[in-house]
Amino acid sequence: MKNTARLKAEVKTEDEKIDWLRLIRTEHVGPVTFYQLMARFGSAEKALEALPDLSRRGGRAKALIAPTRSEVEREYEALSKAGGHLITVSCAPYPLALSAIDDAPPVLSVLGDLSLLNRSCVGIVGARNASLNGRKFAEKLACDLGQRGQVIASGLARGIDTAAHQGSLETGTIAVVAGGIDVIYPDENTKLYEDVAVRGAVVAESPFGQKPFAQSFPRRNRIVSGLSKGVAIVEATMRSGSLITARLAGEQGRDVYAVPGSPLDPRAAGPNHLIREGATLIRGADDVMEALLNFSGNALREPLFASTGYDFQAHSIENPDDSARETVLACLSFSPINIDELIRACHLTVSVVQTVLLELELAGRVRRLPGNRVSLVSGDAER
Repeated sequence: MKNTARLKAEVKTEDEKIDWLRLIRTEHVGPVTFYQLMARFGSAEKALEALPDLSRRGGRAKALIAPTRSEVEREYEALSKAGGHLITVSCAPYPLALSAIDDAPPVLSVLGDLSLLNRSCVGIVGARNASLNGRKFAEKLACDLGQRGQVIASGLARGIDTAAHQGSLETGTIAVVAGGIDVIYPDENTKLYEDVAVRGAVVAESPFGQKPFAQSFPRRNRIVSGLSKGVAIVEATMRSGSLITARLAGEQGRDVYAVPGSPLDPRAAGPNHLIREGATLIRGADDVMEALLNFSGNALREPLFASTGYDFQAHSIENPDDSARETVLACLSFSPINIDELIRACHLTVSVVQTVLLELELAGRVRRLPGNRVSLVSGDAER
């Protein structure tokens, strides 16, 4: 559920940034939970104070505690020493397009040119084991779009991503990495990473020094699509992560473009499928630019927050009793359920259900999934 709180004052002090970082680095606190905590308590400082009590009410035996200030300061100092910037969703340089998605990262680490983050952007993604023709097409597409004023976003993976960055180095490229901003993956793209950090921008949501793991890549993909007005898929199998990016782009209200290919090539199966499902068939930059001219931009007109900065206002929220918690738990299972459906099934107010889910998530008993869905955690986390 999108947070519609209006904000008035930009995060101005280093102390505030440290508090934001402590909150988002806390176990079980994802972007959606972060915004709910901020809406409820009005500041990261007050939300941090409330975490132990909320997690206990959710059924956690050992109270949830945020990382210490010194731990987070070490990360902040390491990023600064590497020449990076820490920007929050309340800072003016934060990409406006990305702030429009429901689970926009509250905090981003950035190396390079911050001005690229708020320019018109197109994502280009595709197969890691791309064909030579696929790589050549992606590089030319990126180059041609760059010459038409578009910044290119991709994920720094081998194959199509690499070609897209190479084609747009001169005109503007953004590499979104799955791990910490200092972790280069794959190793073979070390030189490309260094070039992008100097001539473009490298963006990361994960903590400094963290190696990527399986769940990091879909999270990375949502940022690539969230930065972009549209995403082009160049070669992808039906089980490719690029199709996840295409799905996320559609859910975010972005255009999806696909490059058709031979039915005999498994790498064409993904784009061909997307075209059958309604994606825009493209043959080059002209087709993308034509689609962008018709882009409604509705998904970008209501950003999560204004780009000029703001201050969360605390809201009075109903506190659930034990019977409400039992009702919500009885309606949950290991199979994902849409939160709107859950609210209807529980016959409780939206505020009560959302508060119970917040408590359960902080206790490690439920997880939030894309598409406004939740499920119980298999085996239940330590409580």
